[in-house]
Amino acid sequence: MMTPFPRSWRVTALIASVGFALAPAAAPAQLVDTSFVSKGVRIHYVEQGRGVPVVLIHGIEGTLAGWRRVPIFSDLARDYRVIAIDQRGHGRSDKPHEAAAYGREMALDVVRLLDHLGLAKAHVVGYSLGAMVTSQLLTLHPERFRSAVLIAGAGRLVWNASLAEVANVEARERDAQCISPTLMARLRPPTEPAPTAERLRALSAACIADTTQDRFALAALTRSRADQVVAPAAGAAVTVPTLAIVGSLDPLKADLDALKVLRPSIEYVVVDSATHSGVRGILTRSETLTALRAFLGRPLP
Repeated sequence: MMTPFPRSWRVTALIASVGFALAPAAAPAQLVDTSFVSKGVRIHYVEQGRGVPVVLIHGIEGTLAGWRRVPIFSDLARDYRVIAIDQRGHGRSDKPHEAAAYGREMALDVVRLLDHLGLAKAHVVGYSLGAMVTSQLLTLHPERFRSAVLIAGAGRLVWNASLAEVANVEARERDAQCISPTLMARLRPPTEPAPTAERLRALSAACIADTTQDRFALAALTRSRADQVVAPAAGAAVTVPTLAIVGSLDPLKADLDALKVLRPSIEYVVVDSATHSGVRGILTRSETLTALRAFLGRPLP
């Protein structure tokens, strides 16, 4: 039997060398690449593997391909039925331009996917925006989830006029540039320099040219943030077993620190020197997969 995590556990690079041995498993089933319609919006997803289902939800500007560029998808597919989606507004899913098409509809897409697949329950793993969606899911439909993993995101537990104005600024930037320099600044570690104007122009041009991106859809999503807010009392009342993983250099760590205070039952892993994204991003770190594997493999209460 796997030893439970302590309630607060700071992970260092040593965990990779002392982590548990992965049990051998049969070869995963062939990759399925398809889509379904969720309240009029076509949602692209892939799945592979056999066993208990695990749903992976990517971050903003990401796609399900991001999970396949790091070991998480293929490694988990050895022992689980792993399902990764392109969230609406991203990848090969539909990209509405109305804010009303986003908000909590992004969480409900996951529930509708489970319905489409005939799955009563699944584990759910969300990164960044995906963690925001996951946090809301745990208050809307907790009965559908065996456990949840929040990576680099706590959920929108606070909403006020200042945050609404930030969302408006970022949405206007998306409309004009596809990227949001304001969001990039919020997620950049304090130790890293700000990108130059030339770099921002290059990133904007690349985003506009990327067929998996739609700047007006990203702007609409940003304008829908108020519809993703989770009341603190609702967040505190969640009983679904939850693991939070964040980098020590991620500015969003403060939000997960606050969530841990709000809901002490959360297992909490901090990966030293990991950032929100980039070459030192939390999804690239072996500690993240080790912690994720250990949590999913524990007997549920």
